[in-house]
Amino acid sequence: QVQLAESGGGLVQAGGSLRLSCAASVRAFSKYAMGWFRQAPGKEREFVAGINWSGGSTHYADSVKGRFTISRDNAKNTVYLQVSSLKPEDTAVYYCAAALFGAAQTRDYAYWGQGTQVTVSS
Repeated sequence: QVQLAESGGGLVQAGGSLRLSCAASVRAFSKYAMGWFRQAPGKEREFVAGINWSGGSTHYADSVKGRFTISRDNAKNTVYLQVSSLKPEDTAVYYCAAALFGAAQTRDYAYWGQGTQVTVSS
């Protein structure tokens, strides 16, 4: 069983930054690819960033490239999302998710956290 707990969200002005964290309660955390997703009010959930088991491979949605950075610390069972140069359109609930052995698409992520709210004011 995998449990994920996000933290670090909040209210920030446009142009500001936050660091989101996702702590995983799971054995062999390093066997899981991890991802961050977000869902804004009235919109579908969308992929934000993903990272492979070692942290050696990352990928991002075009809308966040150059502004967001995903990383992980396998010794702490934690994945991070540094969000910078925030825009009002980044306002959403941010979720982390885990996929055993890797993820090629959203449906590969079998485990999800409860989410953390990020609100960007203009």
